[in-house]
Amino acid sequence: MTALVVDDSSIARIHLRHVLQKLNLDVYEAGDGKQALELLRSGLQADVILLDWSMPGMDGDEVLSALRADRRFDSIRVVMVTTESDVGAVTRALDHGADEYVMKPFTPQIIIDKMRMLQAREITRTLSRQAGR
Repeated sequence: MTALVVDDSSIARIHLRHVLQKLNLDVYEAGDGKQALELLRSGLQADVILLDWSMPGMDGDEVLSALRADRRFDSIRVVMVTTESDVGAVTRALDHGADEYVMKPFTPQIIIDKMRMLQAREITRTLSRQAGR
């Protein structure tokens, strides 16, 4: 699996990279939303994106909206990673197409658990599609 970590904080990117590599994911990084979309549009095949909400320029919500508006990226799972704790913000992220939500600061175990949940959901979707054939 391939992950794209999008965060304007290099420390957050390093921390997330470390955790994801322990899960045997190939990890790419982007320092902002615009760079993330450029990587994806130029052919990066990400399975999951860990996307910071608050970034200068193009924030996570704008990136998420752009991803969900482009059918090429339908299969990418998105985990919003943010300090935003307002229930309305969580709801908005999920309504806009985020698959999961992680609050900063987070522990490595929280990221591991979220990745396992996404993997379990993907297995369930695959089995459901196969059963419907």
